Amino acid sequence: MSPDVAVIIPTLRRPEGLERALRSVFAQVGSLDRIAAVVVADNDPDGSAASLVERLGAQTPVPLIYAHAPVPGVATARNIGLAATDAPLIAFLDDDEAASPGWLAALLHAQAQTGADVLFGPIRGRVPENTGWTTAYLERFFGRDGPDVIGLTDDIHGCGNSLMVRAAALPGDAPFDVAMNETGGEDDRLFTALMMRGGRFGWAAGAWVDEYAPPHRATLRYALTRAFAYGQSPSQMAADRGDWARVVKWMLVGLIQTGVWGALSLLFAILRRPDRAETYDRCARGLGKVFWTKGLEPKLYGAAMLARAD
Repeated sequence: MSPDVAVIIPTLRRPEGLERALRSVFAQVGSLDRIAAVVVADNDPDGSAASLVERLGAQTPVPLIYAHAPVPGVATARNIGLAATDAPLIAFLDDDEAASPGWLAALLHAQAQTGADVLFGPIRGRVPENTGWTTAYLERFFGRDGPDVIGLTDDIHGCGNSLMVRAAALPGDAPFDVAMNETGGEDDRLFTALMMRGGRFGWAAGAWVDEYAPPHRATLRYALTRAFAYGQSPSQMAADRGDWARVVKWMLVGLIQTGVWGALSLLFAILRRPDRAETYDRCARGLGKVFWTKGLEPKLYGAAMLARAD
């Protein structure tokens, strides 16, 4: 079969992580002949990933393309990466992830078996050794679980570790909404629209990647901030559709979750239970469903991320 897959890796000033991600793609088993290109979408205005791509380009088993996306933002980076290739299948890998040797082959096999427009795979969360009592929670937070078998699913996940049929899942020249450059959620919006069009989602049980959380992200504060943002998504997606009855429903669900998990959080904190971070997480997601409106979204990506890096 001729090469028909592009692997897109958005990156922002993570040279070590990017090199690890790239080398994991170059080490794929049983699928290298399907890779039309690996695209690095460099989201640093200074183009800091260019030298690494140039250095690795001479030793890669597949074409390596550098695409500069100088306006910081996760949606912009994904769109620029897509513009650099016309491959009909698109795999996304993040620059803090490393793919297992059979990752792409597993995604392709699951797509052929299910006919899904978007495939997701499992993720093992990896955190630094000094995270103490929050380690187990953070590993689950940065990880992704799912069934042990290949199949269709109603669950929607993030773009990292995914395979998409371009014609169905990625319409237009810029399918990711750049209005979400700093808040994230561009993948939720894309997948929600696909679901409304009758798109199908699948689970590739064997498509494992490891996600390495850097020290500044491997904290309870960061995880709970993101949990709050994740909680906002159902309410925000319903508002985008003008479905105000569902917005009210999600806000009521959020109020109940906040009350129940907030009370348990207080109790577990007093008892210093080792699993108390899980209750904090669920309380934060409940709060997100209630406080979802514009201006309350945490800014975790794009220019905000670049400012923290500086």
